[in-house]
Amino acid sequence: MDRLVSKSTLTSFHRGAIAFSLLTLIVGCTATPDSPSQAEQSLGQPVLVDGSSTVFPITDEVVKEYQFGENETAQIDVQFSGTSGGFEKFCAGETDINNASRPITTEEIEACEAAGVEYIELPVAYDALTVVVHPENDWAQDITLEELRTLWEPAAEGQITRWNQIRPSWPDVPINLYGAGEDSGTFDYFTEAVVGESGASRSDYTASEDDTVLVQGVSEDPNALGYFGYAYYEESQNLLRAVAIDSGDGPVLPSDEAVLNAEYQPLARPLFIYVNAESAESKPEVKAFVEYYLTNADTIVEAVGYVSLPGEMYGIALDHFQQGRAGTVFEGRSHKISR
Repeated sequence: MDRLVSKSTLTSFHRGAIAFSLLTLIVGCTATPDSPSQAEQSLGQPVLVDGSSTVFPITDEVVKEYQFGENETAQIDVQFSGTSGGFEKFCAGETDINNASRPITTEEIEACEAAGVEYIELPVAYDALTVVVHPENDWAQDITLEELRTLWEPAAEGQITRWNQIRPSWPDVPINLYGAGEDSGTFDYFTEAVVGESGASRSDYTASEDDTVLVQGVSEDPNALGYFGYAYYEESQNLLRAVAIDSGDGPVLPSDEAVLNAEYQPLARPLFIYVNAESAESKPEVKAFVEYYLTNADTIVEAVGYVSLPGEMYGIALDHFQQGRAGTVFEGRSHKISR
């Protein structure tokens, strides 16, 4: 199954579809403001955030910056249980914000609808999902998309276990794999982009929704190969080496430029936060925090190690948040950034 959209469609997405999506985000309902008395009663309530470990560094840094000044008493609890795990809580009304490394799925849309949870979808950054090896690995400088598929597809389980099975010129040594757990949006995105079906993956690998666990695993294993968000690679470049991805036009290493020029295929993707529309209306703390988030995301995203959206996109996102535009423009599908 191939649910990734066509190159021509994805070109539009990269070069302005986020703007278009936000400008036309009318598929959902506009949240109805609660009365002032309800808002006043919520003063002092904590803001509850969960979801993607990939987006966690951005939101965590926003919280630190937000609390540094006049909002130092703000209570903002940020956890990560993976995009899918976070949506389970979010669509049950248990959290105010869900960090997401992929768009909301059809099943999650239905779960939110069943629980009466309206949400505001806000893109906040680009990511270059990064394939990494140990620095002592001097053979795997690049890998093709087909080789990645051969390595990670379900049929590889228990069968593709040595480096030379991927490329004969590589050494006859074990290959130890590290990757996202099944509750991670990165798992969903990687399997769909590489294998061709969301959730289709071998299971005989070290899996975790905590990217720091994966970083540590690869950094300590000369025979390892793993994948996770770009910011985690950026933070640990002295412990890891990125592998260039060849999707047919030659090997490309992850970088800000490669993402913005739509050259890093197919592992460049947008990152999101989803905000509970009722929380945005009834809890002043949520409204103030999200407004700060979108106003300052440009510089914070770059400082953390991800790729900022074009500056005007944050202004459009802020406008749509303040208008309470609820719903999704992605119809349950994952999207990559392409030419």
